[in-house]
Amino acid sequence: MSQDVELDHVTMNFGAFTAVKDVSLTIKAGEFFSFLGPSGCGKTTILRMISGFNDPTEGTIRIGGQDMRGIGPNARPTALIFQNLALFPLMTVWENIAFGLEARYVPRAKRRKRAEELLELIALTDAADKRVSQLSGGQRQRVAIARALAVEPKVMLLDEPLSALDLKLRQHMRAELRAIQRRTGVTFIYITHDQGEALTMSDRVAVMSQGVIQQVANAAEIYNDPATPFVATFVGENNIFRGTVVSVAGELAEIDTPSGRLRGRNRAGLSVGSAALLFARPERITPRSGAVTAEINSLDLQLNHIDFEGNFANLFLTGAGERTIIMQMANNGSLPRLQSGETVPVSFAAADAVILPDGPLATS
Repeated sequence: MSQDVELDHVTMNFGAFTAVKDVSLTIKAGEFFSFLGPSGCGKTTILRMISGFNDPTEGTIRIGGQDMRGIGPNARPTALIFQNLALFPLMTVWENIAFGLEARYVPRAKRRKRAEELLELIALTDAADKRVSQLSGGQRQRVAIARALAVEPKVMLLDEPLSALDLKLRQHMRAELRAIQRRTGVTFIYITHDQGEALTMSDRVAVMSQGVIQQVANAAEIYNDPATPFVATFVGENNIFRGTVVSVAGELAEIDTPSGRLRGRNRAGLSVGSAALLFARPERITPRSGAVTAEINSLDLQLNHIDFEGNFANLFLTGAGERTIIMQMANNGSLPRLQSGETVPVSFAAADAVILPDGPLATS
């Protein structure tokens, strides 16, 4: 059975440096939960505290309702998979998988039986007696997962385990990991800086910056309804319009920008006079057609260039006093034939834009 993991006002200081600041959240039993953020944001420090390699400076970590302070890694109901996998090259695959059971003095026959069950789970039944060196990168990844599962952890901790794989194999292993998690029902806590991994695999994602949780939500909400400017710019591409709120009506607000007045969802409940940022995803900006209404934002921009990427194209446009604005269009036969410098009338719905307080953005 999996178990809840609760972080209750957890802070981790290293001397004068605060790596994690006042984090409170509950990861539900059986959930695939990811911490997403740039290098140095504190996500690996959280994993090390959950696994028992560090005790928090302040706050409490509970697994299955039990306070973990003072309980070492070997005594916790967790298993940790490192980036480098740490498989033993002189052992066979089944011996690698059963290593944790051997350390618990489980008899050899039972170890072999459990290893074979896990090899079936990870679809490597014919690899039991092979050496690790005979396996591909993806196969070694699955063996590391099986070895962690052998000791029947309640919580599986994964520290950027796919970072060393090439793109196609990473994409394949995302599906493999998610399928294994669903079959076992174990709580997975996954650390990554790759938004594609986090959004594809996770039930929920915590986006972190400088030791602080910016937002916790499912993938669609993180992408479509970011809570802070950092989340809006770290997860996916976003066009940014900077301005001041000039009116508020229901769930929408209007801001005055160098490109004119634009409307969007007033997610943070800003009032008139507030400094604000409006975010619009490139795929939500479209060539303008039909009448412009109060629910539609309209802009006349100039084409800089087009990047063709196969199934879609990015049109790089410039407007009055703004950074480059990107419009993404599907390659479905409707791509316009344009020359650099041409005027491109575009629009996007107010409901597709998010207005947030002016604040720190993610750095590229």
